[in-house]
Amino acid sequence: MEKDRVVSPSGGYAGIAVFILLLAIGIVSLALYNQLVVGIVVGILCMVLAFFALPGLLVLNPNEASVLILFGAYKGTVKTNGFYWLNPFYVKKKVSLRARNLTSDPLKVNDKLGNPIMIGIVLVWKVEDTYKAAFAVDDYAHFVQIQSESAVRKLAGHYAYDNFDDEQTEITLRSGGEEVNHVLEKELAERLHIAGINVIEARIAHLAYSPEIAGAMLRRQQATAVVAARTKIVEGAVSMVDLALHKLSDKKIVDLDEERKATMVSNLMVVLCSDKDATPVVNTGTLYQ
Repeated sequence: MEKDRVVSPSGGYAGIAVFILLLAIGIVSLALYNQLVVGIVVGILCMVLAFFALPGLLVLNPNEASVLILFGAYKGTVKTNGFYWLNPFYVKKKVSLRARNLTSDPLKVNDKLGNPIMIGIVLVWKVEDTYKAAFAVDDYAHFVQIQSESAVRKLAGHYAYDNFDDEQTEITLRSGGEEVNHVLEKELAERLHIAGINVIEARIAHLAYSPEIAGAMLRRQQATAVVAARTKIVEGAVSMVDLALHKLSDKKIVDLDEERKATMVSNLMVVLCSDKDATPVVNTGTLYQ
């Protein structure tokens, strides 16, 4: 495949000067020599050439390029902004070199576990190779949009939405962060290379469960959080009970038999693990009455 080729045409002001000169010669010839056939022919010819030269003028704004085509053959690309005069037979196809944003609508796809999720991305891209952008694909902007959707679907199929077990260390869409975004950028760069597109940045902008399972997954996440919190509470309560028993034994504050220890442990665990304030009950008797 042919590569991008940069050309530097002549200045446009020279073309304007030629246009004015030819137009002036034509007008003068028709005005002074309108009785002569040669004067009429020269005048008409100069005016036709003057207006024929006008389509060769080209104005390029910053971060804009123009692909030049002559009778179906690629002749190069003008990338420097300015005012130019080109071959009038050139077909000039302008291509923007500015960075562009693509914010995709949230797509409904299945993650690695088969859960339906809604995912959308933000892509920053620009044209790097004007030859590929102009001739390798029909519409490079539409090509970017379609390939972005395809890359998002592939990404979602490689990762789960989230881990529900703290012991799992697998990367997920929700917790992957920069690593997931890097995989997305690499996938898009490979897909868009054929169109001469440079992927500047790509990242997940929207991520949520599909509405039909969002409620169930929210309850599952809440249950997982409650279990994790209770586990921490129990671990802390066991440590505090063990510390209390050792302190009472070391300082010989009270001598507890196994039954009294069991009762104390039960009471402390209830107090420490309860999600409500404990109500103390004063026992005026003994454990055996």
